[in-house]
Amino acid sequence: MPYPKGHKIKVRNKIIESAAQAFRTKGIQDVSVPFIMKGAGLTHGGFYSHFDNKEQLVAETCRYAISDTIALLQKVADDEKQNPKINTVIDYYLSPYHRDITEMGCIIPALSSEISRSTEEVRQVFTLELERMIDFISNLAEIDVSKGSALFSTMVGSLMLARTVNDPELSNNILSTGKKHAKELVIN
Repeated sequence: MPYPKGHKIKVRNKIIESAAQAFRTKGIQDVSVPFIMKGAGLTHGGFYSHFDNKEQLVAETCRYAISDTIALLQKVADDEKQNPKINTVIDYYLSPYHRDITEMGCIIPALSSEISRSTEEVRQVFTLELERMIDFISNLAEIDVSKGSALFSTMVGSLMLARTVNDPELSNNILSTGKKHAKELVIN
């Protein structure tokens, strides 16, 4: 009996969602294809009917995860009624909640150090998606792309460091300081 129309796309999307969660939490190198497939509720053998290799999955996962983050940040901005929308996005991005939900958080701080050692295909997709994120932040803040790049770099760096340290007080301080300086970039 044949699968219903759209089945293969649904399965592929389940694999990408599983990979996004795994990569956000454990990085690329520490996650195996069987682990991703198990997270999607599938067997390892089916992977190659959807992807040529793990690098293709990483590239598509970056595209998916960054789109997912942009959609989430747009929703956060749209829900704001009074403050400048960018301040609400900065507050969310540099919140203890976002810091602590690595499996659903922004993939950029989770993978940046590994992407620099990835294939050209993966780096190309990551570059395009990072540019899209910077454009989103720049447009939301109503600033030029150069300032938007500095703003997003401040946000990503602050989140990365806050997730890295094992001292909760220092981590919270990094988030607070990051918020303050990110908002100053928008004002100046």
